[in-house]
Amino acid sequence: MSMNLPRLAVLGEALIDFKATGPLAFQGYPGGSPFNVAIAIARLAQPVTFLSQISRDLLGERLMRYLADNAVDTRYVLPTDAPTTVAFVEERDGQAHFQFFNNGSADTLYDPQPRPTLPESVRFIHFGSISLLKNPTSSSIVDIVRAHRQRTLVHFDPNCRPHITPDAAAYRRDLIERWAPLTHVLKISDQDLAWLEPGRAHADVAAAWLGKGPQAVVVTAGEKGATVFRRAAAPVQITPARITVVDTVGAGDTFSGALLARLSELAIETPAALAALNDDAWRGLLTFAAEAAAINCTRAGANPPRRAELSTPRPPRS
Repeated sequence: MSMNLPRLAVLGEALIDFKATGPLAFQGYPGGSPFNVAIAIARLAQPVTFLSQISRDLLGERLMRYLADNAVDTRYVLPTDAPTTVAFVEERDGQAHFQFFNNGSADTLYDPQPRPTLPESVRFIHFGSISLLKNPTSSSIVDIVRAHRQRTLVHFDPNCRPHITPDAAAYRRDLIERWAPLTHVLKISDQDLAWLEPGRAHADVAAAWLGKGPQAVVVTAGEKGATVFRRAAAPVQITPARITVVDTVGAGDTFSGALLARLSELAIETPAALAALNDDAWRGLLTFAAEAAAINCTRAGANPPRRAELSTPRPPRS
């Protein structure tokens, strides 16, 4: 548990990813998109707390140990005897493909009563991914985000998993009507955008989403870089340096964690401060996040970088 009061809170699933290393051979890694985001933030030296439900089983013990080893605050993690979610993942055509086993698992049954009230120190919240696909976890997360939205910046990444989404049309409605209105920064991959809105230009989709609540929509595109779309401002795009890719698992999560960590470093913690960011500021944010994601891709599994590995210096202390 971090000794510092958390500035960031991450809500969602925690699981074990079994990465394919050969025919019927797999290596296990702690994972889950929000779990990875929390690890990425902590490694970038920003105090973060994780809200989820984690099993007391053998795999859950590994998850809790990994959080502790990375100085992630776990005061809001609920223990349970329900089993840990497991996922099997392999790389095909440069993309990670997942199969999940999570019926009745710990993170899908998250239902804290009463809902937790986060400390005043928390200025940023992240949510998204498969934790939104099943109740009671989905409703619990939405309740917690909604209760804290007025005093935090909310970052949302759908991190879509089409093959385990039972009703794609309902999912799209929820994104527009339930989740986007809670959000200040909506981050999404180009792959997810193609599934959600096939054939539509990124700028057109972003414009529609910006009208629902977010102040910024960030679209990531792997080696092609990232673009931020904003209200009443031209898009800003960056292209990262080329790297030798070992594994793309956790790249998007690392991007999200790094973006949030940099916003925290720069004390950009209100909607007004976010709206005031100019093109150069956004270019710096995207470049920082893309560099962190690129470093993650140079090693196996979700393995976000430490702060010293990033080329962007820390801001001076006030």
